[in-house]
Amino acid sequence: MKRVMKRMGLVLTSALTLGACASATTATNAATSDDAETVNIGGLWALSGSTASYGVVQDNAVKLAIDQRNAAGGIDGKEVTYTNYDDKGTGEESAAGTTYLAENGASVIIGPATAAETFAAQPQAENMKVPMVSPSITTDGAEINDATGEVWEWFFKTCYAVTDQGTSLAQFTDDQGYETVALLTDNSTDHGQNLSQVFSENVQADIVIDEDYVSGDTDFKSILANVQAEDPDAIFIAGYYQEAGPIIKQAREMGIDAPIIGGTGIGNQALVDLAGAENVTDVYYSAMYVYSEDADQDVKDFVESYREAYGTEPDQFSALAYDAANLVMDAIDRADSNDPDAIRAAIAETTDFDGICYDYTMNADHTVDAPAFIQELQNGEPTETAIMISPEGEVTEVN
Repeated sequence: MKRVMKRMGLVLTSALTLGACASATTATNAATSDDAETVNIGGLWALSGSTASYGVVQDNAVKLAIDQRNAAGGIDGKEVTYTNYDDKGTGEESAAGTTYLAENGASVIIGPATAAETFAAQPQAENMKVPMVSPSITTDGAEINDATGEVWEWFFKTCYAVTDQGTSLAQFTDDQGYETVALLTDNSTDHGQNLSQVFSENVQADIVIDEDYVSGDTDFKSILANVQAEDPDAIFIAGYYQEAGPIIKQAREMGIDAPIIGGTGIGNQALVDLAGAENVTDVYYSAMYVYSEDADQDVKDFVESYREAYGTEPDQFSALAYDAANLVMDAIDRADSNDPDAIRAAIAETTDFDGICYDYTMNADHTVDAPAFIQELQNGEPTETAIMISPEGEVTEVN
């Protein structure tokens, strides 16, 4: 996969320390002062709970990026320290974690991973005046403060939105020649509802089955019996891996062999674990990062380093968080300051930052324009070739 990234060396050291303070106000001022001997970055992730499969890999990737930066001399000679907070995948803990990290000297926070966590954290980041960069929230309009109708001043997102993946997946479905589709929607999440709506509004194929489920459901045989009766050309799942895994497993066990398509929410190793690798064939999902053995050396170095550090393959969420961490450190370097406001301004001015996933240029609304990759899985493994759909809708085969 052809990707470009100009990063530092890959020798790993550990420089992960936890900020401590006697007084929150005193510590924040001291830690974010340009006289401080370290640069402090916070991480806000679900390290436990139902969405930990997203949070843990992103936390790992941020640690890796910081280790590498410190091995290369840090930022302007200063060591980068990292404090992570387990928000347990809940809004309440996410809000508390934002306050905790800011009070303990974080000049910038990376995370959270999902919508519920992010929406709870945004007002706190605004109140604490600490920049927050989410690598993976895809909710449309997440950059807008609903109370004011204005862009959040201190919040940034570095991935595409549900509209982008929904339209790309609709285009892919039609390009594949599928004429009939079964639509299965997680009706209990914003992600599921929004993705389902965008897909159904843009796909030209006939939706012959439109079924809802809710997070936590485990038995999908009744829904799948309706799907089986209609025998659609493809099945579209608008939801997360927790339910998509059992859906795929039960569908294949019932003899339903139609291709299965989904969004970024199913692009996780946990999906394969839940469904069984033998069942994850002819499965396609929208991704923000894909990898092959033909990747540029910098991308290979990232994958090799992640494997060495954590004993597993990095996924799209790992790559997104790795990029976000390096983008943030680049902004701190350009700001030449520990001051959160200076860092916020530098993040907003980011242009053509070379990442593992794609190049990042921050728009005025604190979002980026990103391509969508459609990744194919056969027997639980990604194939060597993927499809890239540009923000303008141009389709390219990449390998």
